[in-house]
Amino acid sequence: MFVGGGPFGRPFPRGPRAARGDIRNAILALLRESPMHGYQIMQELEQRSHGTWKPSPGSVYPTIQSLEDEGLVASTPTDGKRVVVLTDVGRAYVDEHAASIGTPWDDVANDTGASFRTLRGLVGQVIGATHQVAQAGTPAQIEAAGKILGDTRRQLYQILAADEAAQEDRP
Repeated sequence: MFVGGGPFGRPFPRGPRAARGDIRNAILALLRESPMHGYQIMQELEQRSHGTWKPSPGSVYPTIQSLEDEGLVASTPTDGKRVVVLTDVGRAYVDEHAASIGTPWDDVANDTGASFRTLRGLVGQVIGATHQVAQAGTPAQIEAAGKILGDTRRQLYQILAADEAAQEDRP
């Protein structure tokens, strides 16, 4: 299902959803390195997960607020942005729980793996080619492209259906 902007939508959601604790731990781990504002946190997580994890503002900012309520972080307005830092209590917490906090961005990237990133890249290339055919193609080329895309969509669903059928056949 396509969601989001552009003429063709966004064929993949933001990436795999991380568990609620993952965003919390990720923010704490990043702030252990240096103070950041929310947008920097989102950019760092996307970069460190190699584009696999793209947390939304709707998950980052409420988590920051929750960490503030717990006394683990504090925020101060700096150059029109809310910069978040670990408090002394927060630093002690992160040091004490370093092993369980880990590097959640690696966990998300490893769970998804290179195959997801490859597939997402291929979909982007198909969207680019489709856009070019739609703009520069003849009516016959556009019709042929539509048939290919329809066949591809059906084949992708058949892959899922075949996998589900194989799982149902298992004792």
